Amino acid sequence: MQIIDNIPVFGEHEANTLEQARLCARTADRFALMADGHLGYGVPIGGVIATESRISPTAVGFDIACGNKAVRLDMPGTELRANIHRVMEEIWSTLSFGVGRKNAERVEHPLFERDAHPGWATEAAAPIKRKAEAQLGTIGSGNHYVDLFTDEQDRVWVGVHFGSRGLGHGIATWFLKAAGAKDGMMVDPVFLDVTSDLGAQYIAAMQLGGAYAYAGRDWVCSRVAKLLGATIEEEVHNHHNFAWLEEHDGRQLWVCRKGATPAFPGQRGFVGGTMGEQSVILEGTAPDLSTAEGKATAAAQAASLCSTVHGAGRVMGRKQAAGVFDRKTGVCKREGLVKPEMMNDWMQRSNVVLKGGGLDESPHCYKRLPEVLAAHGSTIRVLHTLTPVGVAMAGANEFDPYKD
Repeated sequence: MQIIDNIPVFGEHEANTLEQARLCARTADRFALMADGHLGYGVPIGGVIATESRISPTAVGFDIACGNKAVRLDMPGTELRANIHRVMEEIWSTLSFGVGRKNAERVEHPLFERDAHPGWATEAAAPIKRKAEAQLGTIGSGNHYVDLFTDEQDRVWVGVHFGSRGLGHGIATWFLKAAGAKDGMMVDPVFLDVTSDLGAQYIAAMQLGGAYAYAGRDWVCSRVAKLLGATIEEEVHNHHNFAWLEEHDGRQLWVCRKGATPAFPGQRGFVGGTMGEQSVILEGTAPDLSTAEGKATAAAQAASLCSTVHGAGRVMGRKQAAGVFDRKTGVCKREGLVKPEMMNDWMQRSNVVLKGGGLDESPHCYKRLPEVLAAHGSTIRVLHTLTPVGVAMAGANEFDPYKD
């Protein structure tokens, strides 16, 4: 960790990411930047903003409650590998990948019952309840995925990454407009007073998005386990686009983590790598305060507001990677830096069966996860290393209107 202009910064970052971090730090009580950070809308991905009596819709982002869930199954890796092509075809044909999709299967959930959650009464969420009900359990596009892994004991894990879908995007859009947010990258984040009516409504709607995202990830993991004929034996589940009321240094703070995973001592998290590389199950450490190393670790944890990375972190923009195409004619207007043969070669060497996935999600577009994790030092420890066997993502031609 290094301190740059009074900002705790983990890892190395491009100049524009650091510039955006400085803008955010001006209006926050506390700010920190995780090692997977990169430029985002208003707040860098990997940014952690804390304020005492305000909450920032900008710092939570458009994909409210985007997060990761991993489950360990009672299945050996030998069985998965023997059937991986059939399994991936079943996952691809059963689950809904892409933007604006409805779940092909009707999913009933208590969250949609009358008065089940106060967030449904907000002006932002009420009109899109039926849309949300139809989309529950859909995965979306961009970097959202369903992965099959094996760990160091050759046990099978399912890992998923997605958020609150159109519900969260609609909530975020409504509140950002109501708060007078400016569109763009290098703009000041907006804040809402948590004691105001608008602030209270945002908290209720955001927490609804969180409950919805949890329900969706639960359903997908259970559905994949059913496809595999397996039972879930262990699970790890976290948001990384969310705000929590937490105590830090004796103060009650609203901590907004945008592309950052909470990692209090003993708290576990699933952090994904790229489609062709390993992912991890990690946990926040409990440092020994009687040693100098332990004190340094505790100081770094405090500086990060007990946060860590949520993934490997991009080093290349989507258009930069895949190029720019005219969607009507299919003509390439600008060549991308990542070629199909580059991605195919990486995936073949990794021995991963890929369904979907565009050039903008190639491993070439990301930092290396081990290096990103190393930047957080002894604040975290890896519990399990997960090697991908199958990866399912939306197709290469999916347009993603979500901004984070």
